[in-house]
Amino acid sequence: MEIKPVAYIKTDFKEKFGIPRQSGRVKSLLATIVFEKEFRNPDAIREIEGFSHLWLIFDFSLAHKDAPSLTVRPPRLGGNRQVGVFASRSPFRPNYLGLSSVKLERVEKTDKYGHVLIVSGADLLDGTPIYDIKPYLPSSDCHNDAVGGYADDFTDYKLKVKISEGALDNFPKDKLNALLDCLAEDPRPSYQDDGRVYGMNFAGYNVKFFVEGDTLTVCGLE
Repeated sequence: MEIKPVAYIKTDFKEKFGIPRQSGRVKSLLATIVFEKEFRNPDAIREIEGFSHLWLIFDFSLAHKDAPSLTVRPPRLGGNRQVGVFASRSPFRPNYLGLSSVKLERVEKTDKYGHVLIVSGADLLDGTPIYDIKPYLPSSDCHNDAVGGYADDFTDYKLKVKISEGALDNFPKDKLNALLDCLAEDPRPSYQDDGRVYGMNFAGYNVKFFVEGDTLTVCGLE
């Protein structure tokens, strides 16, 4: 079976490092879904604005390997504990399909791309191909009695974020809250705790930071 993208997404993430580990974790992140030319007819999204959230089925385009493993090492388990690939949200999957839930903020009509979708809470790399879009149905998609397995131990994990004097003076003000919210999610690999300075590419800037204890400090901008 061959499937083709119906759209792609435009985000502030040009690299995998720093992307939130799950959708909806950083609600301040905005992204734009641009449809492929054959799907730019507004009839394809008729009445979509009646839904508050959407499911995105997408391609983990930078995770493709010749032979996907049947087991993976989730970062939040320290990178040294194996679980089955179907018991994980790892991008290294047999068909490299991802599933994310995002909030539909609005539909915009543009001169260049026709109608686009502005969404928030996406956890996707810029340019990610999207294979399908479906409305989220709270009556059937929300399970109040659901159990999250080993992932339940990490639902409230956050870092405190400090900014060194002048470090973000030249950063776009309209993207500042989204950046700080992403940093609070701790972009580092979970098994790293060495005090080194990291760089995160966001919105065209390389944001420098280090972590001590439960506090992340932004120390520079390139």
